[in-house]
Amino acid sequence: MRLELERVRARRGVIGGRLYWFETAGSTNDVAAALAQDGVEEGTAVVAETQTAGRGRHGRAWFSPPGAGLYVSIVLRPSSSYGGDGRAAALLTIASGVAVAEAVRAATGLPAEIKWPNDVLVGRRKLAGILTEAAAQGGELQFVVLGLGINLREAAYPAELASRVTSIEAETSRPPDRALILSEILAAIGERYADLRAERFDAILGAWRRLAPSLASALVEWDAPGGAVRGRAEGIDDAGRLLVRVDGRLERLIAGEVRWI
Repeated sequence: MRLELERVRARRGVIGGRLYWFETAGSTNDVAAALAQDGVEEGTAVVAETQTAGRGRHGRAWFSPPGAGLYVSIVLRPSSSYGGDGRAAALLTIASGVAVAEAVRAATGLPAEIKWPNDVLVGRRKLAGILTEAAAQGGELQFVVLGLGINLREAAYPAELASRVTSIEAETSRPPDRALILSEILAAIGERYADLRAERFDAILGAWRRLAPSLASALVEWDAPGGAVRGRAEGIDDAGRLLVRVDGRLERLIAGEVRWI
């Protein structure tokens, strides 16, 4: 592990300068948030092989069986890194999705793609997910915890997940190299975070669009106050919002659950 991390030191930048490794953790996001509250430096990473209370977006539980995945949370302080620019903060999740997909491609050769806003897929099955959680005080952003989970090995997934998820082992038919995958993830996040800090937003948006070819003209649906709404996706705008054509008008979705039909 140490050799792999050293190999990508220059690419990592501030990411992974300090790393906490656990065989089992409740939630790596919770551990990272507690460290951030105590003033740990930006880029500190918390890694676990198993979570007992992992979670995804919208408060869902994240299935984290022993030995089957890799769970990583990184402390970021974007306001101090690039002056609190609103667009840069808005693109953090988009940049993270790009980084994870790029890392999977580099480490495994798999044709990983992105599903808006931040799921990483192989084919139509989910391989990894990303959850960003921010902490603010007095209206000022204090820190962001960037959490991700990636499925490495085949596992006995719950019935409701079995047909919708995959793993690196299942897709490559060989055991995954944990050290290589983790180092490539940290390096790719470091590179894309550097893009944010330098306001190279077009590079991030361009990469996201290239890594989401299935988005073009996809039929999507989401729940609105008046009921379900359906339309055709037309990509993302320069703030990372999903563009959907609905009955001749263009909707911009900032967040929420989108179902792909």
